[in-house]
Amino acid sequence: MGVVMTTPQQGRATEDTWMFPSADGWTFGQVKHLELPFDWELVDGRIAVRGQTKFWHNRVRNRLLIALEAARAEPYEVVTEQCVMVDDQNINKPDVIVFDPRKLNFLELECVPVEKLALVVEVVSPGSRQDDRVRKPALFAANKVPYHWRGELDRDQKLAVHEYWLNADTRSYFPAPSHPVHHDKLVTELPFPIEIDRDALVGF
Repeated sequence: MGVVMTTPQQGRATEDTWMFPSADGWTFGQVKHLELPFDWELVDGRIAVRGQTKFWHNRVRNRLLIALEAARAEPYEVVTEQCVMVDDQNINKPDVIVFDPRKLNFLELECVPVEKLALVVEVVSPGSRQDDRVRKPALFAANKVPYHWRGELDRDQKLAVHEYWLNADTRSYFPAPSHPVHHDKLVTELPFPIEIDRDALVGF
């Protein structure tokens, strides 16, 4: 019999080795303990740095959180900057999520399971355009998250919120039929009724 060569399984990442994953990539269990000097997500087993955001981005994110929290219907909960577990090698932190908390143990919960999400909200920053417009919507649609909102500044530097619904057959998003883009007001019935003035979100 020939000798079978094996390589030892890569252990936990450290602050010195996180940038050198194995060919198979890191898992959440291997990196969740890291204390890094930046915020990060896990993308296909690689740690991806989350860039700094500007004041307007944080204001819109926080005020969307407040508006969604005020309007939310049972059984939903709303939270910002919470990690979402798509799978063991893909951990994302959307700006805001609406999710079903039933059967989740909040005392033990590390990341919200993607199957619990009802809505993902992303506010586009200059350093995250491709992620927020392409990669993340495709990822969440593939995992059957029903609704997706994308907020960004238009050419006139005014806030626009793009609303998308899931096509369950193709697992892709399509613009909401009656209101694909919200300008002066964000008004929708899904995942629960809500009405938000743009000026209340940005104040400029």
